[in-house]
Amino acid sequence: MQTLSDDEIRQRQYQAFSQTQPIELWFGASADEIEIVIQAVYRQVLGNAYVMESERLTVPESQLKQGVITVREFVRQIAKSQLYRSRFFDNVYRYRAIELNFKHLLGRAPDDYSETIHHSNILDEQGFEADIDSYLDSDEYLDAFGENIVPYYRGYKTQTGTKILEFTNMLQLVRSNSSSDKNLASNNKPQLVRSLITNTPYGKLKSTDVSALLADLFKPKPDAQVNTFVAARTQAEQGLRQKIQEQESQITALQQQLAELRPFASIGTTQFSSSWQSSSSVTSTDEYTSLQQQADAQAKQITSLQEQIADTRRFATIGEARLNKWRSRVFNG
Repeated sequence: MQTLSDDEIRQRQYQAFSQTQPIELWFGASADEIEIVIQAVYRQVLGNAYVMESERLTVPESQLKQGVITVREFVRQIAKSQLYRSRFFDNVYRYRAIELNFKHLLGRAPDDYSETIHHSNILDEQGFEADIDSYLDSDEYLDAFGENIVPYYRGYKTQTGTKILEFTNMLQLVRSNSSSDKNLASNNKPQLVRSLITNTPYGKLKSTDVSALLADLFKPKPDAQVNTFVAARTQAEQGLRQKIQEQESQITALQQQLAELRPFASIGTTQFSSSWQSSSSVTSTDEYTSLQQQADAQAKQITSLQEQIADTRRFATIGEARLNKWRSRVFNG
């Protein structure tokens, strides 16, 4: 009996993708044909996850049926929705979110580490919605799908002018044509960090000459394997730790400032509850992405605190004015 490798099994599973024709919304399409397009968009953008009837975006669906928006704009509204964000952004590692954006919106895996850095910078500087726009407004998206073709997986097969690394990366992202991105055994950790940093399939560095092969063959085997990319990121990790400490001090100061304002703003304010965890409680096999996740969480908390302080200061001004008015009545009376 022939034994197939994991790659051979996956490639046979992907034959279903190559046999599936792209779905396009044509002018004058019937109600049933439009419904097929809608279901295909949900399936692609939400990573083949089940969508309950109550979760469907009825307003964008209606706009698509009436011809008010194109398929690309329907994809945009789903990708920017709370439904998408709660599943593939808020509760996942940043680089995992970027991997899934490439997969769901462009139908491929990232080519190299520079692409993930580019989108990470957009998230830092412009935010989540701007990053979604960067995929959908790109020349690549328009060339591949245009306005009315539902995005589909393209990176599972080798193509002229593309790196072979994209093919192997896609093998890691798409387990099978029936798998879902909503519930992964990997707990939504990044799948491609090592591959992208080392620029090799599956993150495996290979020797390039005979002497290197012999040296690798006869060298003593270490007790524990050390990831080659960890050392390269040590300096970045130290920078993140320093950033976390600075943000922790800033959070403490903001919380103290908020506490001082609250006595005068008891009406119209809400109790703030911190959801941030200290770095000592973080346990992850990928130290760098854990630190990045921690720094991002702190940045969100700082923004939230600053917004609450602005609101509380406004209510505190009103409260203090009312208190002074009451005092003047008491003492003048």
